[in-house]
Amino acid sequence: MSWQTFIVDFFTYGILLYSVALLSSYVFIALYSVGITRDHLRKNTFTDYRILASSDQLPGLSILAPAYNEGNTIIENVRSLLSIHYNNVELVVINDGSKDDCLQKLIEGYNLYKTDHFVNEQLSTKKVRGVYRSHNPVYNKLIVVDKENGGKADALNVGINIASKDYIVCIDVDCILEQDALLKMALPFMEHPGKRVIASGGVVRIVNDCVVKNGKILKINLPESFIPRMQTLEYIRAFLLGRMAWSRMNGLLLISGAFGAFDKEIVIKCGGYNHKTVGEDMELVVRMRRYMEERKEPYKVTYIPDPLCWTEAPNSFQILGRQRNRWTRGTIETLWFHRKMFFNPKYGFLGLVSYPYWFFFEFLAPIIEFVGFIALFFFAIFGLIDWVVFLSLFAFILSFGLLYSMFAIFIEVITYNQYNRTRDIFKLILTAIAEPFIFHPFVVWSAIKGNIDLVQKKNSWGEMTRQGFAKPKTS
Repeated sequence: MSWQTFIVDFFTYGILLYSVALLSSYVFIALYSVGITRDHLRKNTFTDYRILASSDQLPGLSILAPAYNEGNTIIENVRSLLSIHYNNVELVVINDGSKDDCLQKLIEGYNLYKTDHFVNEQLSTKKVRGVYRSHNPVYNKLIVVDKENGGKADALNVGINIASKDYIVCIDVDCILEQDALLKMALPFMEHPGKRVIASGGVVRIVNDCVVKNGKILKINLPESFIPRMQTLEYIRAFLLGRMAWSRMNGLLLISGAFGAFDKEIVIKCGGYNHKTVGEDMELVVRMRRYMEERKEPYKVTYIPDPLCWTEAPNSFQILGRQRNRWTRGTIETLWFHRKMFFNPKYGFLGLVSYPYWFFFEFLAPIIEFVGFIALFFFAIFGLIDWVVFLSLFAFILSFGLLYSMFAIFIEVITYNQYNRTRDIFKLILTAIAEPFIFHPFVVWSAIKGNIDLVQKKNSWGEMTRQGFAKPKTS
């Protein structure tokens, strides 16, 4: 056997075996998610959230909303959060050293005054410059904190120090929550006797091109622009299939930073959010799970399939690339911080299944795929490819990807059916067909750049410019 043949066979069979393992895991995850989604929908039919909304028995929730240079939209965003149906709640808005008029607009818009509010500094943070409350009793649930700039993780830690409730809900201030989002998010913390629910997440959807007024969605539309529509399909797959399956196995490692609820006591015992990573949301969940595993305490991390939170997705490849670059760096940093768990039976399912899956199929997948592209290029130049076999495998991979996306769209239609017009479903199918040729290669390249930036110790967050929400048309 020549060295050329050996190299070709090594890459061919190695990538083939890896692909079979990856695709098999996708099939299992897709099928395994159906049961828990079905059970959740059935249980929801017997739950009257109108009664729950006024109940004094619900756990106390502190909404933590970091804000940095959000002056253009902060009044409307806070109004939206204050309108959420929940009785035992407080809203803590943390102005993270904004350079615009964000704080001034909050002071004027909500008639705020500076108080002598005691800050229990259980977590070390940047300096708090002031805590504000409203003269208007209508806004008695609102607390505004002004602090020196320290980044999102530091701002959330300040919010944790301020929060007076037992559970914290961490969100992006520009997200839009469904009116019953907190009610549904609170239920898991009451439903699992014998197991402490330390964190819970909910489905995040794309708000681009939806009609929004006064912080509420009046009409749900599928994004017209190509890039947000690609992300809409991606989010449907990730949340309805992937995270629901991992929740059912109690192996979930990630709750979206856009919307997640946490047991405040465990968060504080774990040291709060880590400001040394750009993936602070994932890192906190892994650290909380590791904390519970090391103490042999029964616990659970849950996920809710209901669309609870709507966020604006990047509308350009430049902004999308920064986001995916950051996600990659955050994933690698989290895996590195907690490398002790890798195939460590001491951590049970977390160490033997969840961590290895993220290592092999989330961290390594774009690297292996990129190396495969490079190898294909050189093999083609030297005439070392069996094109019949290659094209057959390529067609199979494309077909599998399309069928997987179609299955996700089908599950969306028979469950929540947010995009209920026939033309929207048709657009999602066309998006699934185009994705492997445009969106996916770009995401892979962004992940490679994330790896490179991490090696070069580039730790920037990356500016996320937003266009704002669509308004109702007037005649």
